This record gives sequence, structure tokens and C-alpha cells, in this order.
Amino acid sequence: MLTMEQIYRIRNMKKFEGKSLRKISQITGHDFETVKKYVNKEDFNHTIRPKQRRQGKLSPYRDIVTTWLINDKQATHKQQHSAKRVYDRLKELYRDEFDASERSVRKFVADIRKELQIDKDGFLPLLHPPGEAQADFGEARFIENGITYDGYYFNISYPHSNGGHMQLFKSANQGCLLEGMKAIFEHIGGVPTAIWFDNMSTAVKKVKEYGERDLTKGFLRFMMHYGFQSNFCNPNSGHEKGSVENKVGYHRRNMLVPIPEFKDLKEYNKTLLLKCDKDMNRMHYKGYGMIKDLFLEDKQEFFKLPKIPFEIYLHEFAKADNYGKIKFDGRTYSTSPNMAGRQVMVKAGAYDIEILDEDCNYIIKHRRLYGEEKESMNWIPYLELMSRRPTALKYTGLYNQLPQTFKEYLDKSDYESKKQALKLFTKMTIATGFDTAIEAFEEGIKLGVSDPDSIWATYCRLTTGTLPESEIILPDTVPKVKKYTPDFKIYDQLIISGGTQL
Repeated sequence: MLTMEQIYRIRNMKKFEGKSLRKISQITGHDFETVKKYVNKEDFNHTIRPKQRRQGKLSPYRDIVTTWLINDKQATHKQQHSAKRVYDRLKELYRDEFDASERSVRKFVADIRKELQIDKDGFLPLLHPPGEAQADFGEARFIENGITYDGYYFNISYPHSNGGHMQLFKSANQGCLLEGMKAIFEHIGGVPTAIWFDNMSTAVKKVKEYGERDLTKGFLRFMMHYGFQSNFCNPNSGHEKGSVENKVGYHRRNMLVPIPEFKDLKEYNKTLLLKCDKDMNRMHYKGYGMIKDLFLEDKQEFFKLPKIPFEIYLHEFAKADNYGKIKFDGRTYSTSPNMAGRQVMVKAGAYDIEILDEDCNYIIKHRRLYGEEKESMNWIPYLELMSRRPTALKYTGLYNQLPQTFKEYLDKSDYESKKQALKLFTKMTIATGFDTAIEAFEEGIKLGVSDPDSIWATYCRLTTGTLPESEIILPDTVPKVKKYTPDFKIYDQLIISGGTQL
């Protein structure tokens, strides 16, 4: 089986160098049918498999340590990371999960530093024909559901037309990079022929001599799926992608002032794409014409979207603790009480996290945590268990999260009533969420009702405004009644005759 790099070379020789399949076979030494297979391959989605693969103990921390060391280039020598400081930060961030020795971290840091030794000679100024793009992240603050995040915004600019699009994220990880590109590709209905990047660790695994780079597998898979070429700038050479450098500032001033505030980030990102479309209805800064018209020239050169959408996620394994909770990216997520002590799969995207069992069966879905958020608890699987074991409720973490009125209601209930109340509470939570279920119980208690039927009636009034009407099915023995249509002429005659008598 060929490596991603070998497959990329084959496809690049065919698509961008115009070589025949037989010529590629001769150059690479690969079988003709193998070359043909990978040239015609359309789907580069990563298929997850149940089998766990062993990794080096420090492999999961490579991206974050690489980012720290790259960022050190912007700091003075005395404020750069030592190997000891890297070790201390990893211990602080991952705590008991991190069990590598300081000695192994020193070698790990030294190896990454060797990989980051980059040739500092500049490139010549570059021309960008229609259809090409540049990409970069900028930092931005925003408010979602009343919570303030110091996040990032992904920008794509089209140097030929000076158009651009952006997406807002809570991180600049690989999932956000790829999700941003995918959303923009689908919105514009095509794929730029070539995209320029800086040496972001989410795309570049290793920078080698003579400008060669080893790309991360996730980025390489995404690039082959959509068929674009990637070009990477020299370090500290912002002029090589000056279009997007300017677009980062333009988007911040025009799209992110004042600080955006919204309910749902994914939905807000859809409105940002429309705002960027509208922003193209202006003149190019060099007077070449309207940006929207020049962007049509870009679109004519774009590649077609692949038939199969690319599914973006990070795939990892984790072991649930005695409460069915797992750790991912330094944060805690619930699974299900019956998964306690068992291995699960984490399928993490930019916005959400899905948790599967070891056979790839779906367990639960969470909104992905960022910033100061440390734990996400989806109580539905736990509530179903508690409704079968109501006496255990008082000794769970859920009990402490309940409002005082609801706790008092449960404390006063006998075993059977408590069981019915928890079943009802679970049913409400599944339908409309934890907060709405709490509100229904509080409202019912405030109105002086306590039986499950009355609480359910209160819930229905809060969520639909009306009580549910059950269908009445009549037995076959009930005779059918003929439809009766009243004759209003008779009533008219009575009125007239009454008037005559007066």
C-alpha cells in the first residue's frame, strides 16, 4: 500500500505536470494499475477502524509543543521555551494524564527544534492568476450565548479579484482549518486551483531543505480529496501572501467590530459568508473593476467540488473512568454509565464531538469545549439509569445540580412517586433539554400540583401552548350518524312571522 506522499506525487504528476499513466509508472516504479487506481480515486475520507494503534507516549503532544516553539520566534531569547518549561507546561495542562519523564521531553523538544530549522532566504515576488487563493488565521473575540471567547477567524482571499471569505472559530486547530476551507468551498461552489499558506503546524509536519515540506496526514488527505495545490511561504515572509495578510485586517475592522454576539456559532458562520458576498459589491482598490465581477473570473478557473463530501474529524481512543467520563484535549466529556472502565472512540470535529463504542456504535454527542470550559455532561443516559434506581440519585453529582425546589420535591416523594418523576423528567429532557424539564417541574410545584400527570400538563403548556389531544378510536359497533345540514329558511320564516305578530 502506498503512502500518502507517494499517492500525492502520482496525482500531482498527472494533474499538474500532464504526464501519462505509463510515464508515471516508469518514473515511480509503481505498477500501472496502481498508478491508474490512485489517479482515478475520488474519495480521500479517512475510514475509522475499531483496532487501536500504538503511538509514542509523546506523539499526542507534538502539535501543541511545535506551536509553542514556532511562537517562540516572536519572543526574545530569554522568553523562549526551554525543554524544562515545556515539560512543566505539559504537566500543568494534562496533569495525571501526562506521565512522560523530563528526560524524554528534552529529546522530544530537541527533535522538533531540528525539524523547525528553516532556510531564511526569501522568495521572488509572486504573481497570482485567476483561481488562486491565500489562507490565514487572525485572532478575534466574540460572544456566544453570553460566554466570551478569545478565538480565531479563518480567512481566504482571492488575490486576482481582491475578494475574500471568512469563518469564525474557537480554536485554530486542524479541524477548524479544514472545516473553514470546506464551508467556503461549498459556499462558492468550487475549489481554488492553488492555495498559499504559512507554515502552520496543522498543515506542515516538517520543513526540510530546499523548501520541501512533509505535510500532516489530515491536511494531505483533505488536499487530495479537493484536488488543489498547496504552496507554503518562507518564514517571516508575509509579503509572499500579502493579499490574505491585508484581508485579515480588513475582515477584523469590517466584520468583527463591534464584538460579535450571537446564539450559535455554526449558524453565525453562515451569515458571515453572505456578508462577505455582499462586501464584493465594491470597486477593486486598483480600479480594475467591481470585485464581484472579477471574482466571476476566479470562479471560472476553480476546480469542481468532489462528488463525495469530506468528513472532518480527529479520531482518538480514550478510556472511560468509573463514572463513564473520558478526557479529550484536556477536557472532560460524559459517555454513558454502562461504558465505565471501557475503551471508547472520540470523533472530534471543529464544533462537536461524537463518542462511539469500540465497535463504532454511536453513544452520545457533545458540543466541543474550548477556552475556560472544562466539562460537558449529557445527563440523558444517566437519567435513564437513575429512573430505574431512584434511591441512588441523592448520591450522584446530578443531585447537586438540581434546583432546590426540585430536590425538595424528590425528597418528599415515596419510592414509586420518585421513580415516576424521574422517568417523566428523562422524557422531557430527551424531548426539549434539561433546562426546560427543570422549568416544567418548578412551574408545576409553584402552582401547587405534584402528581406526574399535572406536571406533564404543565410541561405541554410551556412547550406547545396546548395540552396534547389523544385520538379517540370508536369500536365498529357504534352506528354511523348521517350528516345533518340545517335549513335556515325555516328560521327566517319564524322571525318574519314573529315580526308580523308585533
